[in-house]
Amino acid sequence: MRRGSVRSRAAAGATLVVAVALVAAGFLVVATLRGQLAGTAELTAENTARGVAAQLSDVRDAQVGDVDGLDGDDPVQVVDGGGRVLGATDPLDGHGPIAHFARADRPDDSDHDGDHDGDDDGDDRDKDKDGDGDGDKDGDRADVDRDSETKTLTLPVDDDGEVTYDKDDTVGRQEFRVVAVQSLTRDGTPVTVYAGGSLHAQQEAVSTVTRSMLIGLPVLLLVVAGVTWLVTRRALRPVEGIRREMSAITASTDLSRRVPEPGSRDEVARLARTTNETLAALEGSVERQRCFVADASHELRSPIASLRTQLEVAAAHPELLDVDGAVEDTVRLQTLAADLLLLARLDAGERPSPARVQPAALVREQLAQRVGDPHPVRVEEPLAQDEVRGSAGQLARVLGNLLDNAQRHAAGAVTVAVRAGGGALTLEVRDDGEGVPEAERERIFERFVRLDGARTRDEGGAGLGLAIARDVAERHGGSLTARAAPEGGACFVLRLPVAAARDTDGERNEGAPGAGGDTSGS
Repeated sequence: MRRGSVRSRAAAGATLVVAVALVAAGFLVVATLRGQLAGTAELTAENTARGVAAQLSDVRDAQVGDVDGLDGDDPVQVVDGGGRVLGATDPLDGHGPIAHFARADRPDDSDHDGDHDGDDDGDDRDKDKDGDGDGDKDGDRADVDRDSETKTLTLPVDDDGEVTYDKDDTVGRQEFRVVAVQSLTRDGTPVTVYAGGSLHAQQEAVSTVTRSMLIGLPVLLLVVAGVTWLVTRRALRPVEGIRREMSAITASTDLSRRVPEPGSRDEVARLARTTNETLAALEGSVERQRCFVADASHELRSPIASLRTQLEVAAAHPELLDVDGAVEDTVRLQTLAADLLLLARLDAGERPSPARVQPAALVREQLAQRVGDPHPVRVEEPLAQDEVRGSAGQLARVLGNLLDNAQRHAAGAVTVAVRAGGGALTLEVRDDGEGVPEAERERIFERFVRLDGARTRDEGGAGLGLAIARDVAERHGGSLTARAAPEGGACFVLRLPVAAARDTDGERNEGAPGAGGDTSGS
């Protein structure tokens, strides 16, 4: 696996998670199995001990060896308070106690019913109230101790797993759960019954499970790692295809190429579609930039060439210098340079300042500054006094461009109106000229686009005024559209949100990059 790759990290992570889960589950299974089997052995030993203890109350001390339960395979011993073995299973017969529990071997612990106090206990045990000589107390014998004690002891065993003290038969040692239960014989002798349950089955089961886990865990982890590697490789194969194609596109600079889109509907397919959409947007942006540069070069070439020609003629024949034409070409060149600079700043993402601007005041200021317009401008009163958020310089530039366009195409008059309603401020500039064909009402807002009637130099303009106006309007959260005017010409409608609806946004924009700049371009 390649170091640092997504596939290797995914495979390693999945393997690690599965390994931790399996180890934790293995410990839990082994602990549960050990506990259950140990509990089973203990329960078996306790049942045996209690069964023997229950029988002891019906037999005398000398008859303890004949009690049922002492003829089984599990180790059982009956020990009196002095440590003397009264009875035991065959392997333990003749041997000392297999255990010495803390309280089980003390004679004074046999007082169960409260009637065996002090020295009188021995006297009462010797009484034969029914005259049968058995020394009982007619129902006053103590019950089997309700409590039991348990210890784990290691005892020698033979090859059959049975306890033995014969050195010739001993093959090893095993752990037993030994339970101690107290009782009384019919003679009134306090005794303790020891019964053991082998833990060999538990140890064998735990060993088997542990070996199986140790063998199966590495195999399972290898399977998990391999499956994760293969699945991840297959899932990331389209990503590698996208990467290779993007690398080829970067090397060739051919933005018309697209990355392959897989047929699935997963995240990789969405990534491929988004990448292609980004490439398409980038291709369109680069194409527009190329067209912009080509058109700007063309527009700049004409006034520069005309101005150079006039200067060369003036140098050779001063009396032929056309000063007015030279000034006109210089002004046109200056206006075009300002328009190009403003478009460049807008394309760079420069945001308008969040100042409060009153369009009605802008209208009056613009009309007061404009002199020499070929057609009069009529203002529809009253002008709405609402304010908007934005750059006064940029909005003044929009109004100036709309008035220039209206003056260029009007037949006799231009009309300006400012209205408020619906949380927006509407500024209209209308003329009574020929208007804009419906099919061209969107195209005229593209850069360097002029209708056929406006392509001569005498008409002026480079086809940037309306493009700049719409761009500025949209960056102010508004819109600029064209429609037919009631006078028969064109009507340009600028809609901007009123300041009250954008106070919060304006305050937020104050801290944004580029905020506060006045990109009027004037």
